[in-house]
Amino acid sequence: MRLELTSRTDLALRALRSLHDAGTRVKRAQLATELGTTPDFLARVMAPLVRKNWVTSETGPSGGYASDDSVTDVSVFDLVATVEGVPDESRCVLREGPCDADERCALHDAWTRARKALTAELQATFIIH
Repeated sequence: MRLELTSRTDLALRALRSLHDAGTRVKRAQLATELGTTPDFLARVMAPLVRKNWVTSETGPSGGYASDDSVTDVSVFDLVATVEGVPDESRCVLREGPCDADERCALHDAWTRARKALTAELQATFIIH
């Protein structure tokens, strides 16, 4: 069992924090170098953040990325859901697909409680503090 985030979410988190701290527009190549990634991978990671209006993206010589003020209200859960998708709560931790209503897996109740606790904690934790 693995409970970890992908490199995409890690990069998105670090990018949002960096842009927020910069307080100004940062060129894509400069941000990629700072974060230790490629400009192309950074662009793919930033796309959902731009769609959420947490980041603005401008092209051209004076272009780059800048964070929106609303980024201070973004929870870790919001970021994970945006970058990786909303977790499927019906999916069984032991079996393929959902737990059977009549024959739940041995970990169903414990995993449901743990998932709810983790979700609540991530919703209460903001990426900018």
